[in-house]
Parts: sequence; structure tokens; C-alpha cells
Amino acid sequence: MEEKTHADGFWNDSQKAAQVMKELEGLREELGAFDKLMHALQDIEDLAPIAESETEKQELSASYEDIARTVDQMEFQALLGGPYDRNAAIITIHSGAGGVDAQDFAEMIMRMYLRWAEREGFSTRILDESRGAEAGIKSVTIEIDGAYAYGYLRSEHGVHRLVRLSPFNSDNLRQTSFASVEVLPIIEEMPEVVVDAQDLRIDTYRASGAGGQHVNKTESAIRITHIPSGIVVTCQSERSQLQNREQAMKIVLAKLHKTYVEEQEQKLKAIKGESASVEWGSQIRSYVLHPYTLAKDHRTKHEATDVYKVLDGDLRPFMESYLQYNRVR
Repeated sequence: MEEKTHADGFWNDSQKAAQVMKELEGLREELGAFDKLMHALQDIEDLAPIAESETEKQELSASYEDIARTVDQMEFQALLGGPYDRNAAIITIHSGAGGVDAQDFAEMIMRMYLRWAEREGFSTRILDESRGAEAGIKSVTIEIDGAYAYGYLRSEHGVHRLVRLSPFNSDNLRQTSFASVEVLPIIEEMPEVVVDAQDLRIDTYRASGAGGQHVNKTESAIRITHIPSGIVVTCQSERSQLQNREQAMKIVLAKLHKTYVEEQEQKLKAIKGESASVEWGSQIRSYVLHPYTLAKDHRTKHEATDVYKVLDGDLRPFMESYLQYNRVR
């Protein structure tokens, strides 16, 4: 009998239960924040008529401004209404055109997202990494876990461009480098995605890089190939071969789901008579370090002159502008 597995078949009961509890806790936090906001508003309403001193009035004014900022944040979070926006995310970065400069740029992008995740209080785990021979990285896959991680990060999917004076060129010439960023949600239940076990080729090999004696001496790293689609995923972050297999399979399923969604979107566009071209040069954002400093999103036109702050993880303004832009499209 031919074995076929739904996406949710790769998640055991304890994982599903943990995910449900995590979502429940998130909803509780949202309701708690709303109740706290309502109580704060009620306090201001009760105290405003009896405030006499200038100090009391200033304190009430400051409290009101805090509430206004909280409301703005809640309104922004309301934009995160996509079917998978609450989910954790898998982000893959590939260096593109630009040689060693591009590999260095890819590592800069990786650091930018790790710093952003740290700012947001999200947990991160590098699932697979391929280092450049001279500097930087050829590719890296990172899992970012936190409430609405995918909702925020989906704005980052696309080609990123860096313009700077090359530190790897003896003449210190201006260099343009590219890196591509792929963002996928981690989805536990995908009834539309069915995987035939016979379509999977699973290879094991010795992990490379940091990780101690165990990593280098045992074949704990996993490579999964989904033969019909040509999707290849590797994972070597865990000490256990089984854990690496689970992580790699998670990425395979996410990629298959992305393919399914893209196929549905293409069918819809064909019905509407629309066409779209995706080219390597159609970058979503540029980071210019020379002859001036500027980070610019080419979709929303949002800009920041302090590009170093952006590369240090200050991405929320870009993410918010994308969500606003996407809402009115």
C-alpha cells in the first residue's frame, strides 16, 4: 500500500498540544492588554475632573500619551490578519551577484534579522549554514519563533541590494552586491499538501562547522530531496539525526505549501489577465553606504538615512509601512 503523509503527520501530539497552548497564551495576553488599556482609560476619565496641580495634569497627560501609543500598536497588530501571520517563520538567505562582497552582505543581512528578533524578544535557531571560503556566508536558514514572527517577516521576502566601497577590493572601489531572502511560515496542519514517502530521498552526512566532537564524528546532518519538485533541504543544527530530520521536513513542507499557494495565485492572475515578472534586479530594498547613506524600500518608498541603524535590526518602521502599503493595494 502506497504511503502518503499529510503535513500534520510530521507533528506528534505533544507538539500540537504545545502549539495550541502557545496560541491560547497569546490570546490571553491580547485580552489582558485590552483589559488593562480599558482600566487605564477609565482611571484617566475618573481623575481628570479632580486634577488640580500642574503635576497631576502632566501625569494624566503622560498616561494618555502612553495609551495612545498602545492603541497605535494594537491597530498595527490588527494588520497582521493573514492566515499564518501568527506563526513562527523560517527565513533563508542566499548570497547573490557580487562574489565575496555578496557573501559578506548575506552575513550582514543575517545579523540584521538576528538583531531584529532579539529586539522583539523572539527566539532564533540557525538550522543550516554554508560559509564562504574567504568571508561571509553563501546561505543560511534560520527559524525565528515568536508571536506574529511570520506576519512581520513576510515584508522581507525578496531581493536586497547593498552599495558600498568594497572592503575586499584593493582599490576600494564601489561595489553593488545582492542577497535574496525567502520567508516561509511554519505550518503544522496543511490538508492541501500531501507528501508521498516514495517521493522523498533522505541522505545523511557528517555535519560541518562549530558544534563539538559529536557534530564532526557522526552522520547527524540530514539532506531531504523532494524528487517531484526538486526541493532540497539540509539541516545540521541538532545533535540528533532524528531532530535534524524533523527540522528539515518542516522546511520541505513549508516550501511545498508555498509552491501550492503560488500556483493558486498564478491561476487567479491568469483568470484576471494579469502577468508579473520576477527578476533578480527587481530588489525590494536598497542599503546605500556610499556616496551617501540611505536605506530605501522600493515598494513602499519608506526611507531611513541611518542605514547602519537599519542593518542593526531597526526594521519595524519598514515592516509597518509594508503592511500599510499591502492593505491599500
